[in-house]
Amino acid sequence: MYAKIAQLKTAAALRARLAELDLDLPVDDAPLTAAAGSPLAAPITIGGFTVGNRFCIHPMEGWDANRDGSPSELTLRRWRHFGASGAKLIWGGEAAAVQAGGRANPNQTLATPDNRAGLAALRDALVGEHCARFGTTDDLLVGLQLTHSGRFCRPHEHARLEPRIAYHHPLLDARYGIDPHDDSVVWTDADLGHLIDGYVQAAGVARDAGFRFVDIKACHGYLLHEFLSAYPRPGPYGGDFDGRTRLLREIIDRVRAAYGDLMVVVRLGAFDTVPFEHGEFVGRPMEHARLLPYRYGFGVDATDPVRIDLTETIRLLRVLAQRGVAAVNISGGSPYYNPHVQRPAIFPPSDGYEPPEDPLAGVARQIHAARECKEAVPELVVVGTGYSYLQEYVPHVAQAVVRRGWADVVGLGRMVLAYPELPADVLVHGQLARKRICRTFSDCTTAPRNSLPSGCYPLDPFYKDLPEGASLRAIKAAGPRRGD
Repeated sequence: MYAKIAQLKTAAALRARLAELDLDLPVDDAPLTAAAGSPLAAPITIGGFTVGNRFCIHPMEGWDANRDGSPSELTLRRWRHFGASGAKLIWGGEAAAVQAGGRANPNQTLATPDNRAGLAALRDALVGEHCARFGTTDDLLVGLQLTHSGRFCRPHEHARLEPRIAYHHPLLDARYGIDPHDDSVVWTDADLGHLIDGYVQAAGVARDAGFRFVDIKACHGYLLHEFLSAYPRPGPYGGDFDGRTRLLREIIDRVRAAYGDLMVVVRLGAFDTVPFEHGEFVGRPMEHARLLPYRYGFGVDATDPVRIDLTETIRLLRVLAQRGVAAVNISGGSPYYNPHVQRPAIFPPSDGYEPPEDPLAGVARQIHAARECKEAVPELVVVGTGYSYLQEYVPHVAQAVVRRGWADVVGLGRMVLAYPELPADVLVHGQLARKRICRTFSDCTTAPRNSLPSGCYPLDPFYKDLPEGASLRAIKAAGPRRGD
């Protein structure tokens, strides 16, 4: 078992632990308030808009919208909490599917014309709460993430995956029971033309609902991320770099051409690794020696695909900058097949595995990937990922990272499910409410894996007292299960 962050009582103790692990992360001695000159309080310009501070709320995939994609009270509550957070950049808030069949769960939000009013209600709830708490929204930038789940589509209740894939992946096909000879699940070039139309339509819906930007999601193993590794795919949307990035480029170009006043940003899976085995054991890479050189991942070393190689990632970032993308949000890995990379945690979700490394190594990997991207393409605004596992030391590391220019903005995801006001508490008080800090129990992942709404069941009394809270406790008591 790795040392828990809560056992490290001082910033010096965290620095000592990082030194033991041979990890290079800057750690300030104490959080600074805005009044004391915190780097996290400095404004930043994104696409001509002045954003009030350097905190960002990551988009999260809810399992609590209504079946028609409109927001339930749980969805609205979560967005009000985003508004109350004090963060001035809301990076999509929600992963909204551009097609009903592209949802990762049957209760995911939709960015379709029929849900225009629902999306407007989400934005209005967030903006209204922010104005009530902080007096102004003039420096608040709110957008919507557009997504298609691709290999991980699960749009129907109690149904197994209904994948729509870019290409047959020998490890992931085996992992998720996809017949490697079934080409009916592979997107045709003609179908991709209709998909691009869907993204453009969804962007227009988001704009009409009041969002200032859309995020074209290309991370975490979902469809547009998978296309970035489509080496085996024939035709114009696979093979070489131009082919594998074509779908993302065409969507961005079409959206920008259609809506000149709508910013476009990209949450990018900057690196991957091979899928890891799931089950009641420490995670380990699936056997892949027979597949070398490895041509099934983006941002990996083909000769040793558990190693990062950001050469193509940086090349893509330069292309995005040239196409007018206003900012990028750097992430890595996938919550499905290597969650310890994408979401460092000491406690795995029910379908996961014990982490094969101290989660601090996962934090450092993500922070350094963002640093390398920022240094290579300084003209792009870069949002960093992977901070929640730092727990009470989020502000100590975040302000040091921003001061050094390793990233422009620091993003938070699951942390704000437990403790939405963290950004405001840092900037106003310079301290955190320790009992509200996310300890990465992974219940916010275990719950949706078992068709329950995603929320912080351990620390949010609202979720703890729901009937679903009792169901989740029973599921966890029954022990882990293999992912499906």
